[in-house]
Amino acid sequence: MADALSFLEEDLTCLMCCDVFTDPVTLKCSHSLCEKCLQCFWTTRDVPQCPVGRKECSHDEPTKSLAFRALCESFKKRKPTAVSGDVCPEHKEALKLFCFEDQQPICVVCYTSKKHENHKCSPVDEAAGNLKDDLKTQMDRLHETLADLKKAQENCVKQAELIKEHTSMDENQIKEEFEKLHQFLRDEEEKHIRSLHKEIKLLDEKLKTRMKELSAQISDLSENMAAVWQDMEEENITFLQNYSDTVKRLQHPSVPNTTPELQEHQHYPIQTMIFTTWARMQNLVEQPPVTLDPDTASNKLLVSEDYTSVEYLEMKIIMYDNPERLYVGVLASQGFSSGVHCWDVEVRDNDHWTLGVVGETVNRKRLYKMDPKSHFWCLRYVNGTYKKGNKPVSDIDSNERPNIIRLQLDYDEGELIFTEPLRNRILCTYTGGFPERVFPYFCTGDVDTPLNVFPANKQKL
Repeated sequence: MADALSFLEEDLTCLMCCDVFTDPVTLKCSHSLCEKCLQCFWTTRDVPQCPVGRKECSHDEPTKSLAFRALCESFKKRKPTAVSGDVCPEHKEALKLFCFEDQQPICVVCYTSKKHENHKCSPVDEAAGNLKDDLKTQMDRLHETLADLKKAQENCVKQAELIKEHTSMDENQIKEEFEKLHQFLRDEEEKHIRSLHKEIKLLDEKLKTRMKELSAQISDLSENMAAVWQDMEEENITFLQNYSDTVKRLQHPSVPNTTPELQEHQHYPIQTMIFTTWARMQNLVEQPPVTLDPDTASNKLLVSEDYTSVEYLEMKIIMYDNPERLYVGVLASQGFSSGVHCWDVEVRDNDHWTLGVVGETVNRKRLYKMDPKSHFWCLRYVNGTYKKGNKPVSDIDSNERPNIIRLQLDYDEGELIFTEPLRNRILCTYTGGFPERVFPYFCTGDVDTPLNVFPANKQKL
């Protein structure tokens, strides 16, 4: 029944107001419209014409059909009435159209009024469908944005966890390093105190020996003086007879000088002790010339906790894509724009490595052109072949693979030299200067053998 009514409604619907005809009239071209809709349309035209076919007609042309009118009124009675929300509050007509300019449903009277003149309007069902499609498209984009936001949030959470983990590791390393310094200072303190006590003990023994000697001299002198007094109490003849012996007792013994012993230790040389301790501590805490920066490592490279080793992983590591991070490789924390710098890299049996320096402004988010024009100066070993950038190096014997590669950078002279310190041979050299600050560069593609960085003057070959 509902389908039948819907089918009948299509035939009884005015093409202008999209509602069942009210006082229908028919033009000679056979198009039917509501009388009111037709009159409203003609008020906007200089010459009467059919709103549907746009064919000119006369004001006397519309004809009324009482049967057609009765059919429409009968259909309206059988059709469910619209709820109050579907009725125009101003004209009490059904809201059949939607005005896109004013973003609101309107009735046919509103549509023909000057308020909505030249406004883009569509039937309610059509407008609702189109707007829902637009909203669905926007919702799809919002779903994508929401997914991106959630992914960014997950990255932030992971980054926070990594920061927390790194903070804990750094805190433990700080404690370990300071404990080494504390132990070194405790050992130095004990050593200097032992030295002080040893020196005091030797001086004390010297003074005790001297005190014994002085006690013996005092005793002998006192006895001689008593004997002289006793001789002087004798009779004159007896005194004179013994005078020569008495005079011998009056010989003055030498009084030893104790000042040299006391001067041997006026005060312990505190300033000298501090200076020598500081010098020894400086050697203890000497840093490698370069350390690796984990914030620049690509997602298949793992930097060690002490920042001196890097290994290649077959699985990618989930990392925060910060601006400093490289597409391939890892940089040192230290950059150089002057001076002479030297560091050793242990490669051993690594079958795929790249070492060198790169300019500070290279594009870190794509593969690099390995040549000085692209601010990349490197030596590579790939599948048994040594390469200076992308060009094979023929004068390096692949059968005598070096365990250690030494990089010597003289920024002021514009020179980078790769050598093998064990055989004291030069592998390759770059000259021509550096147009900007450079950073040591490291990359490995060998899962079995990491690259290890050492100070050039510390590594035992």
